[in-house]
Amino acid sequence: MSGSETIAEYYQRYGLGLPGAGQVSAYRIENVTPADSFPPLRRDFYKIKLLHSVQGILSYADRRIEIREPALILANPRIPHAWQRLAGHPSGYACLFTEEFVASPLQTAAVAGSPLFRVGSMPVLFPPPAAVDRLSGLFEQLLQEMPSAYIHRQEVLRNYVQLLLHESLKLVPAAAAYPPGLAAERLSARFLELLARQFPLASPQQTLMLRNVNEFARHLAVHPNHLNKALKAVTGQTTTAHIAAHLTAEARALLRHSDWSLAEIGAGLGFEHTSNFNTFFKKQTRQAPQQYRRQVRGNSYNLD
Repeated sequence: MSGSETIAEYYQRYGLGLPGAGQVSAYRIENVTPADSFPPLRRDFYKIKLLHSVQGILSYADRRIEIREPALILANPRIPHAWQRLAGHPSGYACLFTEEFVASPLQTAAVAGSPLFRVGSMPVLFPPPAAVDRLSGLFEQLLQEMPSAYIHRQEVLRNYVQLLLHESLKLVPAAAAYPPGLAAERLSARFLELLARQFPLASPQQTLMLRNVNEFARHLAVHPNHLNKALKAVTGQTTTAHIAAHLTAEARALLRHSDWSLAEIGAGLGFEHTSNFNTFFKKQTRQAPQQYRRQVRGNSYNLD
């Protein structure tokens, strides 16, 4: 398994076979053999889980949260979490999706910047019965649409995921205040929000203001080593890894949904030469940018 677990690897680990779509999937929790516990894992996808009939402990960064039914768990791919089941047989729903999938064709604000998933936010919400009913209905509709042969199925699935996110956001103001984070968490949150705010790129004339570790550290008034140490402690990933992940996600979106040239995309992302952008993208994805663009445009309804 790679450093970050993918949706396909997650499905294999739970004996679910292959996910119905590469960048989004959903299932009923009662259809999965429950794990009494699992160690901290880092994944490359987000997860929304509506959990019933179980009690346990979710360990998230440096915190332990007691889970009682019903609970809405918001798993962040940047921060490993662990689970220990104490009692009950879990039921409910889970939805897994990548950042690239949930963004609209022209991209909206990054999921990483959402109050649901930013570092230091509440990773568990406790919805009232009416909210549980609304969320359950959306999960059921999502599950019904997953095997559909409708040509615009991906857009329908994306809309259901967006609705799940909005229903979850409605619960945030009513959630109990989360204890103030440690200094490392606060610095990590500031960095990740600053990074997310640079995207999406709106035009070929727009370029990133902050492009590397030194520039981010200077903007945050800290030493690069201190920033890297804080991020590594909180998220398990380095500053460079976070920047590379966002650059790769934005490059994929632009290659897929825009008509910008490779030179324009590379320049917007801070690469002085197109060859440097090609080298970076191929290192991150194992595909050349032009190859990726041809592939996604030739299989626009099958890749998600």
